[in-house]
Amino acid sequence: MEEENDKNPETDVAPAVISVHPTHKFVSAAVGSDLRVFNLQEGCVVTLTDESGGHKDSIRAIRYSANGQLFISAGDDKLVKIWATDSWRCIYSVASEKRVSAVAISNDGMFVCFADKFGVVYVVDIEDHNVEELVPVIKKGVPILSHYCSIITRLEFSPDGRFIVSADRDFKIRVTVFPKNPVNGAHEIQSFCLGHTDSYKSRVSKISGYPVTPINYLTSVWSSEFEAEIIDFNGKEEEILPAVTDLCATPDGSLVAVAIQSLSGVLLLRCNQSTRTLSVAKVVSIPGETFIPTSIGAASSSPVLWMAMGASSLHVSESVSLARVRGISGFSTSASESLDHNTSVLEDAEIPGGESLLQTLQGKLSIGKEAFSAAAEAVKTAMRNLLIKKQYSAERREFRKRGRNDVKSKQ
Repeated sequence: MEEENDKNPETDVAPAVISVHPTHKFVSAAVGSDLRVFNLQEGCVVTLTDESGGHKDSIRAIRYSANGQLFISAGDDKLVKIWATDSWRCIYSVASEKRVSAVAISNDGMFVCFADKFGVVYVVDIEDHNVEELVPVIKKGVPILSHYCSIITRLEFSPDGRFIVSADRDFKIRVTVFPKNPVNGAHEIQSFCLGHTDSYKSRVSKISGYPVTPINYLTSVWSSEFEAEIIDFNGKEEEILPAVTDLCATPDGSLVAVAIQSLSGVLLLRCNQSTRTLSVAKVVSIPGETFIPTSIGAASSSPVLWMAMGASSLHVSESVSLARVRGISGFSTSASESLDHNTSVLEDAEIPGGESLLQTLQGKLSIGKEAFSAAAEAVKTAMRNLLIKKQYSAERREFRKRGRNDVKSKQ
């Protein structure tokens, strides 16, 4: 019996991710190993400087710090890059033992946390960086907590910085007290958010930074009111309810945008924190094209919800990495009561930064429908493979154990 190849190069593509500067100064997108940044205030492309070399493999997570002074990127090359946004120079390069699946930065900007695909969360102390140093400082993360051999799909700090929240694909959300000296470990667990029992209807893959409440309640929101909207791009009903691939909340948490694996658009939910309930506010569909967001983001100072769709290593076009960026207006606290009038899909000419931004973040402006359809299908397959655990028979599990590298090294 031969060992199966668990990694299919044709379907193991990395989805495009997007992140927005908290004051709406920059918009960043990552497609494959390409990190693309656009300066909205000056209307120009940002040039990144990294003396140690850029990312060599697909970037899986990007994130701005709360004050916007730092930017984090990490992914399959087992590197975490920390950038200073005033110069867009890489100031730290952190090596990980495994591929990185999620990143977060403390609200005071002193610590960067990252998680790998084996469920371990690491911390890096970055408060002592020297702005005069031209070559990135090489750092190594210190493990502070762990999920049991489960891919961590998202890390978030609470608004007050007291807790770090981690979510995995085994339906667990862990709230951990973030200590003053985390390099010694984060051993105090505040709580677990459990209760997801249906492996499809409650496939919550990511968590919103603020508030955490929508995640606890998200399962019960699945209803016939919007279930009909969740169809694949061919118009066929899904055999299972798809995964939640990304969440984004307004600063006060009153409005939550949800990207769903096969929904061409986003679902907007109202969050009533006094009653701890969610209700469907609106489904914003993207007309005229196959656009299924793989990542969404927004700035606290702008009502634009940014969306990215794309895939790396997809050989369906002349470009190595295929991407599309779109925006929705009216994503703000004031719009939470009048969504029908305030929210709409922006045309390309209406997006902040216009054609220059799209050219920067997408790589090209003209993308055929066939390429989009192929990208949507490839990303759907890849994300489902990532979010849903493979099931093996007892015989198959024993065979895989015998072939593990760590077992071989002991023999």
